[in-house]
Order: sequence, then structure tokens, then C-alpha cells
Amino acid sequence: VQLVESGGDLVQPGGSLRLTCAISDSTFSSYSMGWARRVPGKGLEWISGIYSDGSTYYGDSVKGRFTMSRNNAKNTVYLQMNSLKPEDTAEYYCNVDVGVDGPFYYWGQGTQVTVSS
Repeated sequence: VQLVESGGDLVQPGGSLRLTCAISDSTFSSYSMGWARRVPGKGLEWISGIYSDGSTYYGDSVKGRFTMSRNNAKNTVYLQMNSLKPEDTAEYYCNVDVGVDGPFYYWGQGTQVTVSS
């Protein structure tokens, strides 16, 4: 399984970006997907997830500003990020849970988001 993120960029505070994650697995629609981010020197922060039925959840730090969605026909998930803040600066990673008896994740290589004026 391969995941490829794209869409990271330099953006001003208050701006928006949309991240894209494409997955190679043809059974993508049955999996839960997620986004996490890492700031150098800090741990991994889980920020959003989407289940196979399309329901979503968000971390408190991004709730109300970020929206995750999926397009099963394109084997792709998206993270729409609005009202970006400097503290959103991080490397963003998407993941897929392919576990059967418990979680088992594959991760993408990451895409850098920098929020700065």
C-alpha cells in the first residue's frame, strides 16, 4: 500500500490550503483514513480521521477549521484547512488503517505546511 500526500505550501495566517492523499490500494473505500502532523522536536499529533461510511472526527486544535473528506472513486482523501495559524506549521502525514484484528497503519511520506507572514 502506498500513500502520496500533496498540497503543502507556504501560506499566510488566515489563509487556506487543501491537502490531498492518494492511496494505491483498490479496496480503499473499506478503510478508515486519517491525518496527523509533526512539528520538529514534538510528538505526532492526530488531527482528523474519516471512516468508511464517511463519518469524521477532529482534534480540538483543528475542529471548526479543518474538514476531511474522501472520494472513493479516486482513492483519495482531502484535508481542507481554513483559518490557518502559525501553530499549524508542521509536516502533515496521511495514514490508512488496514488492520483486521486491531489497527495497522501505513503512512505517506508527508507534505510540509508553513503558515507565516
